[in-house]
Amino acid sequence: METSAGKPVTTDQLRVGRLTKAHGLKGAIKIELYTDAPERRFVPGAVFTLQVPTSSPWHGKTLELQELKWYNSHPVAFFKGVSDRSAAETLIKAILWVDQDLAEASDEEDAWYDHQLVGLAVIRDGQKIGSVTLVDHLPAQDLLHVTTESGEVLVPFVKAIVPAVDIAAGTLTVTPPVGLFEPVEDDDDEDDDESEVADTADEIASEVADDKTGSTDQPAE
Repeated sequence: METSAGKPVTTDQLRVGRLTKAHGLKGAIKIELYTDAPERRFVPGAVFTLQVPTSSPWHGKTLELQELKWYNSHPVAFFKGVSDRSAAETLIKAILWVDQDLAEASDEEDAWYDHQLVGLAVIRDGQKIGSVTLVDHLPAQDLLHVTTESGEVLVPFVKAIVPAVDIAAGTLTVTPPVGLFEPVEDDDDEDDDESEVADTADEIASEVADDKTGSTDQPAE
């Protein structure tokens, strides 16, 4: 992977958390952690790139951590320049990213860079059914864009649907619910569960479209 100037890219970014709720009156914010090593990622002085809507006053800015505390087993962060509850509330739903040296092996379970996932062969029941072409990072969960012979499918990147990722083998195994990769045939004798799965897939696609209008671009590879 190289930059447009022809120089090797030595860093990428990892998503490590999402700001969920203002806490108290002094600018503290509760965090949903996406890292198994908060003691390493969330240290005083750590700087995070923000994924926020383009309309946000924080768009294009970074956050510097002053302190991470735990209240009733919930992580709460204090950031430089966020001194009151009003300022904290402008950051709710922001996703936090950190720079990571590509030469440094990740010691976090089930943690991959986007460029590691893009291009993987998607395997179902031992057969290749498509390839990963894009990873979307939404507040609720990540979504994999999978290109198949019949078109693009949005796959929630959760353990129940994507039980195995093998970077060395270049594969990603899926066990999708009925209706995610193929249309559900109408059958009056069947329960409505299958049609609900299809509706869920449509809702996911709509959420991705809405999110793209307001989220920052992902790091160039």
